[in-house]
Amino acid sequence: MTDATQTPNSYVVEYTDGPLVGQTDKRILVGGEYDKTFGVIALVDGIEANFEYHATGARELNGETHVTYSFDAANSDSPVSDEDGVEPGEALV
Repeated sequence: MTDATQTPNSYVVEYTDGPLVGQTDKRILVGGEYDKTFGVIALVDGIEANFEYHATGARELNGETHVTYSFDAANSDSPVSDEDGVEPGEALV
């Protein structure tokens, strides 16, 4: 049985742009705090790369913390960015 007063230990990640736009994840709170920045290793059209994301906002929804993250193209391995005309899911050449 779960105690209703138990402190949550995870939060929902919402990717607002970049190669992971529209996807969500769950991450563990560290010291009760969400990550301000983190890297995600993911495949886009068979190419593995590290994508850096930065927190842009947080809100409570149905008792869970939801944090929005924005893509940091300058600190990512991939040449994917919103400005280069490559849409998420397109081949990188």
